[in-house]
Amino acid sequence: MKMTITLLLSLVLVGNAFACDPMGKSGIVEENNMWIGPELSGISGIDKAEFNRVIDRVEKIYAPIVKKKWASLKVVRKWSDGTVNAYAQREFFTWKVSMFGGLARHSTVTSDGFALVLCHEMGHHLGGAPKLKALIFPLWASNEGQADYFGNLKCMRKYMEADDNVTIVSKMKIDPIARASCNGQYADAEEAAICMRSAMAGQSLSNLFQALRKLPSAPKFDTPDAGKVAKTNDKHPAPQCRMDTYYAASLCTQDHYKDVSNADPNVATCSRKRGHKKGLRPLCWYKP
Repeated sequence: MKMTITLLLSLVLVGNAFACDPMGKSGIVEENNMWIGPELSGISGIDKAEFNRVIDRVEKIYAPIVKKKWASLKVVRKWSDGTVNAYAQREFFTWKVSMFGGLARHSTVTSDGFALVLCHEMGHHLGGAPKLKALIFPLWASNEGQADYFGNLKCMRKYMEADDNVTIVSKMKIDPIARASCNGQYADAEEAAICMRSAMAGQSLSNLFQALRKLPSAPKFDTPDAGKVAKTNDKHPAPQCRMDTYYAASLCTQDHYKDVSNADPNVATCSRKRGHKKGLRPLCWYKP
């Protein structure tokens, strides 16, 4: 019994080490040295009030969901911290997400993009398979690509569903390719508008990833990553691959109130195995 408890505790600790970095160096993005302090507020459209409004809204949705899993959700709000990152971790029955003001203040990050960051971190907690692994054991955290996919497939739809999305989108600059794809996938105008908002949120974050990696060109909706992995990549995919993931999740028509599975990645997702043609996880990080 003592050996079993020790093994379980070791797996929890390894899970934290793999899924997050309490120093905020590695989370939704790889370790970086960028620092955007509160004195630089205003370079993005997110001020402290908006920072808290977005977190409040996601927290209100997911605190009851986490409670049903016999845990409590704690979002740590670090507005004054200039770190450009966010991360998730678990401390036994407390599921934590740490959100930094530096990321919110980055010029590429929109309000919806910031919400998608928090949804990505919730995806580590609730995103299901594929999971990170330690040796042969699956850990508590969904891998990076799955956290991205869950973010738009489940979380952002819950976040946006009470809005007048048609009106919101009418005031946004929507990429014409994303607009056409969303209108083609969803007959309902509100659902199409949610698709557009989530796709553009994905573009916002993909532009952040591109900027942090200092790549010469930004990801685009019409230049999907053509790569195919030999096995599922648990780490951060390349910016274009991540944008493809957000975009695919926006186009997946599966019910956002149906839970994914911790064991079967085909449950409540768009799946090649189940014959779906759109909304599939990109092969640039996912091996079916």
